[in-house]
Amino acid sequence: MALTDSKDQYGAVSRLIHWLTALLILVDWPLGLYAHALTEGLASAPSEEQAALVSRTAMLFSVHKTLGVAVFLVSLLRILWALTQRRPGLVNGDHAPAASAAALVHWLLYALLVAVPLTGWIHHAATSGFAPILWPFGQHLPFVPENEAVSSVFSGLHWAFTWLLLITLALHVAGALKHHLFDHDATLRRMWRGTPAHPSEHQPGHAIPAAGALVVLILAVTLGLVTRPTDSDGSNTPTPQLAQVRSDWTVQDGTLALSVTQFGKTVSGSFTDWTAQIAWDDTVPEGKAGHVTVTISIPSMTLGSVTKQALEANFLDGAGHPTATFDADLFRMPEGPVARGTLRLRGKDVPLDFPFQLELADGTATAAADFSLDRRAFGIGDNMPDEKTVAFPVQVHFELTAQHGAGT
Repeated sequence: MALTDSKDQYGAVSRLIHWLTALLILVDWPLGLYAHALTEGLASAPSEEQAALVSRTAMLFSVHKTLGVAVFLVSLLRILWALTQRRPGLVNGDHAPAASAAALVHWLLYALLVAVPLTGWIHHAATSGFAPILWPFGQHLPFVPENEAVSSVFSGLHWAFTWLLLITLALHVAGALKHHLFDHDATLRRMWRGTPAHPSEHQPGHAIPAAGALVVLILAVTLGLVTRPTDSDGSNTPTPQLAQVRSDWTVQDGTLALSVTQFGKTVSGSFTDWTAQIAWDDTVPEGKAGHVTVTISIPSMTLGSVTKQALEANFLDGAGHPTATFDADLFRMPEGPVARGTLRLRGKDVPLDFPFQLELADGTATAAADFSLDRRAFGIGDNMPDEKTVAFPVQVHFELTAQHGAGT
């Protein structure tokens, strides 16, 4: 059995790579389609079933992504091997229209077998969300930031390329069956068993089929960009704009961020709309020196690809409880300033104390803190009691710059 290709025969290596690629696609494409369909039913699933459904969906997506990376690597191997081999000619190369169409399909297949998994891989690397790749590599890609705009672009391209690949594969299979069932030549047997088949004297050129494949790919890119999701989290929760507040210290700039761990992967986000009423007397040497009331618009939160799920009733309930409030006294202590108060979130009041850093200079204050909350204290995600799905701790980080003076 020959390992390498010849002018009228595919060797064992080419045939193995061909059928391995076919098997991976045959498994991976419907798997991804089914996993995507499951996500559409998550919100409407009964609460007691959601934890199991989320775990199943995440696992299916993880397997889909893992197989997709395998398709990418095998396709690269296929291309590299083909560059070292003498490609067998077409048995019907003298039939110009059919031969040119077959050549165009082959150009598309080579391009799409790389483009489909690569765009999906970039989409994964750019997305702050769940369902990790199961290979011990590939969670992040060089030069690919975790950015929802990048994720959205490559999600659209992955969708367009996937459906183009399906159409191209259908044409490829139809052509192989035509050769086998109607033309009765050895085209299919040559790839299946390595049966020799002498190519026709005339063969199609590569320039026109390659140019045609490039035009089709450009159209697919255009379709993917036009139809890509513009709001990746899909959230329809109305976001109330918080009214400005009067304060002794007026916040000039600040960040209120959070991160959760889902299926072992950290997902980070932030609240874009929040206000702070701050009183602080820097002349107090020790003890209570001020007070703060922070109001947060819950629907203003973004949390990567899981924003929509995080705002649903089982989690933060952005529609039912659109605001959270932290009301605390501020103390100057020997070890540093401390906030001691209550966080009202999702209708539950939970004591919350934490130290913070504070610097004052020329009427400007900069403050920052990192602390942890237990989601179970607020009834968040009670339908997901397994910490392997969504971890119990939620890490919170804030930093702000405030100017002393009357607020507006």
